[in-house]
Amino acid sequence: MRVHLIEGEAGCRLAVERGAAAIIVDALRASATAAALLEEGAAEICAVREVAEAFAAKQFWPDALLFGERGGLPPAGFDFGNSPAEATHARNRRVIFTTTTGAGRLLAAWGAPAALMASVVNSTAVARYFEKYPADEAVIIPAGLMSDPAFDAREDWAAAAWIAAQLFESGENTPGEGHNRYQRVKECLDAEGVEALFLQAPHAEKLRAVGLEADIPLCARVDCCRALPIAVEAFHGGLLLKDAMRETVSL
Repeated sequence: MRVHLIEGEAGCRLAVERGAAAIIVDALRASATAAALLEEGAAEICAVREVAEAFAAKQFWPDALLFGERGGLPPAGFDFGNSPAEATHARNRRVIFTTTTGAGRLLAAWGAPAALMASVVNSTAVARYFEKYPADEAVIIPAGLMSDPAFDAREDWAAAAWIAAQLFESGENTPGEGHNRYQRVKECLDAEGVEALFLQAPHAEKLRAVGLEADIPLCARVDCCRALPIAVEAFHGGLLLKDAMRETVSL
């Protein structure tokens, strides 16, 4: 499998156009929260792009919990934010999920043969998925920031490089576009470690500013989740997510 690392909208577009598997990496925090929700036993997740769409989806799932954020904090009327620490509340419950960037990137990648959400929290699950469902190409997509294409998404690149390294370890996967930046980030990972890079990221400063710094080390825990969110069907303006490690899903 040829593995590309391409940030944001361009990565989503390439995955759809080339028929490559898309791996959305929103390390702080959407990818980690989505994985934690499934790990903790959420029955189903509907990911939507907008807050208004979340409330609209709740008309079809009136018993669902609303999880998400804008500016790092839960929108008015939501039950919980975008934090792995709150995922335990979702056990056996349906969840409607929206975030500033990660959910939108996932919807932008809909149309790729597989659209997954991953980070360091479930990197081994990514490798196992592609052992079971081999693909010709995959695009690892550091999510960045939807409203600012120039934003320094340092933690997303660190997590993307961590996942890519897992895929390259097998020796069966080869580097594609974005490999030069991957090598630079991998050197930093080897020297400093995942949590240090997350703590230094500009997005970490945004979380500190709203009192959510405790989420940073939670999102930096390597392989604390076995669940791997995958979009399985369109659902009332969003996408239905399930655990790819439990579903029978092939490329």
